[in-house]
Amino acid sequence: MTSRTSETSKSTDSPGTVKNFAEKLLTVPPPIEVAGRRIKRYHVTADPAGIAPDVQEAAYAMLPKLLPEADGTPAATFVVLHRGADDGAYLNAYSWVWDNVLHFKGASAGQPVLGCPDRDPTHFIAPDLPWIGCVWELPPILHERDAWVRHMLAPDAPDLDAYMADCLSEGTTGDRS
Repeated sequence: MTSRTSETSKSTDSPGTVKNFAEKLLTVPPPIEVAGRRIKRYHVTADPAGIAPDVQEAAYAMLPKLLPEADGTPAATFVVLHRGADDGAYLNAYSWVWDNVLHFKGASAGQPVLGCPDRDPTHFIAPDLPWIGCVWELPPILHERDAWVRHMLAPDAPDLDAYMADCLSEGTTGDRS
């Protein structure tokens, strides 16, 4: 969840006009388990070196606060960790609940406009905003919806292992057609 002005230059003559847009890199680290939930992970950044280990560590330490209570649905979540071009870092947690509903909770660091207390990209807070992600964070959602249907809802028996193995391919956040 990044502000437009922190990622691209905003035109001064027409609100809503963005110049210099560029897709970012998307990587897929191995899944992890947190608080009894299996977590698929996607990382988004413009930096070819990836997201710094201290930012990853701080983000994943925040993750238990973003997860819903168990409700009988197989405990699966996918996250998007996004390192902005400025000081911002964002962790979006999308968890499957009620068999076919996507629960969302996000965290931000280093972005005072979102209520962060400082510009430290490892100091995560969970702002109470209705936003589900920015344009660079959204590509995994469509893939994960289709993977959930393919492996958990359509077959005679749900296959959580197959769902966990079915990830969006690495590359860029867009230009996938």
